Amino acid sequence: MCKATVIKYSEAFKLRVLREMEEGKFSCKAAVQRAYGIHGGGTIGNWIAKYGKENLLTKVVKVETPKEVSEMKQLRKRVRELEKGLADAHLDLKLEEAYTRIACKAAGIEDVDAFKKKHGGNA
Repeated sequence: MCKATVIKYSEAFKLRVLREMEEGKFSCKAAVQRAYGIHGGGTIGNWIAKYGKENLLTKVVKVETPKEVSEMKQLRKRVRELEKGLADAHLDLKLEEAYTRIACKAAGIEDVDAFKKKHGGNA
């Protein structure tokens, strides 16, 4: 009767292998298995899942034309401008609300919402 050999890898070893994969030392899981003599097709995949390193499962290579890169830069710039504009508008609204409360208090008006409705402001 032949007993199967069970190989247990330490946590430190597993993490070192995954770190080396992240650093680009190996091009694929098969290269890691050959380098360290790791048997079992799912061993490294299991480690990847266990330690949340799913980015190591596949490599994504993004190919863009210069026009696409330029468009993306313009879109990012536009998003930043819109976010800034929104933040400015939000700040303006808060200032207006604070000013209205202060003015109503100075004028002896207690119901600010009723005042705004009566005089065309939003409640």
